[in-house]
Amino acid sequence: MVAKAKYRKDYKTPDFTITDIFLDFQLDPQRTLVTAKSLVKRLNPQATQLRLDGHSFQFEQVQINQQPFSQYQQDGEGLTLDLSELAADEFELTINTILVPAENTSLQGLYQSGEALCTQCEAEGFRQITYMLDRPDVLARYTTRIVADKTTYPYLLSNGNKVACGELAEGKHWVEWQDPFPKPSYLFALVAGDFDLLQDHFVTRSGRQVTLELFVDKGNLNRADWAMASLKKAMKWDEERFGLEYDLDIYMIVAVDFFNMGAMENKGLNIFNSKFVLANPQTATDEDYMGIESVIAHEYFHNWTGNRITCRDWFQLSLKEGLTVFRDQEFSSDTGSRAVNRINNVRFLRTIQFAEDASPMSHPIRPEKVIEMNNFYTVTVYEKGAEVIRMLHTLLGEQKFQAGMQLYIAQNDGKAATCEDFVAAMEQASGIDLSQFRRWYSQSGTPELTVTDHYDAGKHCYQLTVVQHTPATADQMDKINLHIPLKIALYSENGDKISLQYEGRTLNDVLNVTQKEQVFEFHNVYQRPIPALLCDFSAPVKLDYNYEVEQLVTLLQFAENDFVRWDAAQMLWAKELRENLMRYQLEQSLQFSQSVLAAFGQVLVDYQQDIELTTLILTLPKETEFAEKVKTIDPEGIAVVRDFMLHTLAQQFKQQWLKIYNQIKLEQYRVVPEDIALRGLRNLCLSYLAFTEFGNSVVNQHYLYANNMTDSLAALNAASKAGLACRDNLLADFEQKWQQDGLVMDKWFALQATRPDENVLEIVQQLISHPSFNFNNPNRLRALVGSFVNQNPRHFHAIDGSGYRFLTDILLKLNETNPQVAARLIEPLIRFNRYDEQRQTLMKRALERLSEVENLSKDLFEKIEKALQA
Repeated sequence: MVAKAKYRKDYKTPDFTITDIFLDFQLDPQRTLVTAKSLVKRLNPQATQLRLDGHSFQFEQVQINQQPFSQYQQDGEGLTLDLSELAADEFELTINTILVPAENTSLQGLYQSGEALCTQCEAEGFRQITYMLDRPDVLARYTTRIVADKTTYPYLLSNGNKVACGELAEGKHWVEWQDPFPKPSYLFALVAGDFDLLQDHFVTRSGRQVTLELFVDKGNLNRADWAMASLKKAMKWDEERFGLEYDLDIYMIVAVDFFNMGAMENKGLNIFNSKFVLANPQTATDEDYMGIESVIAHEYFHNWTGNRITCRDWFQLSLKEGLTVFRDQEFSSDTGSRAVNRINNVRFLRTIQFAEDASPMSHPIRPEKVIEMNNFYTVTVYEKGAEVIRMLHTLLGEQKFQAGMQLYIAQNDGKAATCEDFVAAMEQASGIDLSQFRRWYSQSGTPELTVTDHYDAGKHCYQLTVVQHTPATADQMDKINLHIPLKIALYSENGDKISLQYEGRTLNDVLNVTQKEQVFEFHNVYQRPIPALLCDFSAPVKLDYNYEVEQLVTLLQFAENDFVRWDAAQMLWAKELRENLMRYQLEQSLQFSQSVLAAFGQVLVDYQQDIELTTLILTLPKETEFAEKVKTIDPEGIAVVRDFMLHTLAQQFKQQWLKIYNQIKLEQYRVVPEDIALRGLRNLCLSYLAFTEFGNSVVNQHYLYANNMTDSLAALNAASKAGLACRDNLLADFEQKWQQDGLVMDKWFALQATRPDENVLEIVQQLISHPSFNFNNPNRLRALVGSFVNQNPRHFHAIDGSGYRFLTDILLKLNETNPQVAARLIEPLIRFNRYDEQRQTLMKRALERLSEVENLSKDLFEKIEKALQA
């Protein structure tokens, strides 16, 4: 195939725009008639060609000013109108199309989810509904009329406020919606179906009452309360922290089972993957509850940072996504544990985003080139984008940052803005020069900070020398110096914090690293200090400082900052991994440092000082996390070493694990921080106990007496990972109980896919035929196939290449049905450069097989081409 790339530098304002659009949907899953009546305005007086985007529907006719129009050309991607004989600069354009939602497996545009009909238009799904100027800088006011069978589709929903409704013949009815706020086509939404409805209201700070409506599939109303409470919590927080108030009379959320993403912020009508809405104690874990709260908040926060202010073009995607991820992270930190949320965000960034930076798909948070826009809904744009916003917050402080936010909104409300507009507002409001900082938007890759130190005992002077370097990436060879905020602290050997001073002045704890090499000097330091570097992960960089084990143990025990304590533990884990991996590869016996074991043992003894932090510190990093600590990934070696570490910790502290496990008693299930913390530690103890002689009986009893999904799943996970005798019976019991509930079965599929068994691939292949599995449902695919290829590296990367062949077969099928999901699943296959030569050859062979497919989607083509070129 020949796929044409688009470049940010080629952006041009549109020759035409659409100011208002009236959409009429005559809904039917087999034959939906769409009439799109648009008011078109010519912006460029010389323009005579109106190019509209559209595909994957049956085109009926086009009219201009209610007269048939035939001066057009069609192709596979759109419609071009020749307007050379049209004198008017404003005209009415009417287009009729026919859709078949029941056959739309791409889950883009209008499609069927269960018995309901719904849409997904971001990034370019609206063009699968009708021909349209489908670009984010074309903002129009939408009026939508929906007609459908009243029995099958009693609820007819779209953006904005409901303005009219009525009954029709033959059992049909209609509803009309009007959105007063101009928006791009990607924010359009429509849902039709029969749902259970949870209603509530929220009174804004100005006294307006907003109706809140949450629609879920029939029978799921008892799983909707947490999502509604999360929405109200987010609305209140956004008013208090950012001064932003909701602007419509109604806010609706609809949960659907078939959805490519997590959720979508369509103005006033958020469409959600049911995974991020439905929860009760029997079906959802603590992690699920927190995930729902975070995603509900994220989509609500988009009302201002994404909807009221959208992005000028898709290269600016991080403008709305990076900023909104930062906002939802701050929401979770303000309403929960800041340290825990920061640690979890950093774990994800270091494991997933750093790997993306090192892959053929490396790109800046504001990409310069795209072939398929769906491929740039990445952790770089979202998570690293949020880190760039966080660095701005660190450099400006809360007060100046909020002043910048207010200025940004005042200057850009109702517009399609750019990343530069945001940075300029921050610069203008704060008076701080952000010229060098802007490079974060255009430079890809993970910067590396190499830190060395020198202590002069005679002068009581301590120096830190910081060298920054960003390695070449697949998309950029040459790198330039960035502005990196490096937050530090100094500690004595006894754990006392040392004041940062220079020539009698107390210094800020954030060092501004702007040059390739800089020296920072501190005075009145009366003993050689232990530096805590990159506190709170003040920049998305890799740190290289040659810590001694004793220094890390001191930070682990005494650092004031919880992130520093956790990070010291991560460095200790990494040291043990690297040393034992070398021993394994040299066929030597494995060893666990007694001083490190003693340090972790002390954390366990002191667990009541901070239960959540104890759990995070003593959680052994996953194989995927360990993989990012080495240059060449040895999946087998990492798995063997991690198993050794796991067994050693289990045996060394088995009496302590058992004692704490028995001490923690929770009679009722409550989603409150203190209970979540206690459950987390108790279930961590269970995971280690599974590898002791107590394992089978303790895990079996834990499952039998569990009164919530968190505990049930913890027992299943422990039994599965340890290969306990009770495992198969517990898995069978869980399957029998939940086989009719897809979301709960996703947990079961994920457990099966991550089994340590040698025949796990065979099990996964068999489960594709399981009655609860649906190949067309992205949640099922992610749970079974995604978990195997991403979370079971030892077996996915089997040296015989069987894992690669399996994934290739799956991708070939998805290329025809859902290319967007295929492009997500291919990620571990395109990162072959991190592995040994034999695995690289096998992975390339799989990619070459895919590249030869005749109708390869743009989604897959772009990633395969970049991987093979790299």
